[in-house]
Amino acid sequence: MNMQDITRAEVETFLARDAWLLDTWQLQEWLGLFSPQARYQVPSTDRPDGDPVNSLHLIDDDFRQLCFRVKRFNLPQGHAEQPHSRTQRLVTNVLLHGERDGALVVTAAFLIARTRHGVQDHFVGRYELRLVSDGETLKFVQRRAILAMPGLRPVGTVGIIV
Repeated sequence: MNMQDITRAEVETFLARDAWLLDTWQLQEWLGLFSPQARYQVPSTDRPDGDPVNSLHLIDDDFRQLCFRVKRFNLPQGHAEQPHSRTQRLVTNVLLHGERDGALVVTAAFLIARTRHGVQDHFVGRYELRLVSDGETLKFVQRRAILAMPGLRPVGTVGIIV
């Protein structure tokens, strides 16, 4: 799969699969969407464009840390998500911005509705993504979720993958 030949429809299908795997708690399969060199980042709401070296990030995982995060979500002791939240993700406004450093640069908007213990919360924001091809499928090399919220209240924490 040549990066220049990738269509927006292919990227939208990839992102729909990403959302579906997360919404159905197929987290091990979801990890398969990542390159071993990938980073998953969620900057703080007060510094959404900050870099992880100089500003607080809610999440800044390399692939190894992301695998550990998924393992914790699936453990009975991972009480933050036991029982699992019910989520529904909407991903839209997908734009392809060309290739940089061998990766396709993509942005998209998201809305995640999460229901837990009878309470529904919403996360809204944008994804800044870098995708590579392993020859057959797309893979995340960067998955950055920038929350467009003044803070995490009333949600309180990011107990799910955004």
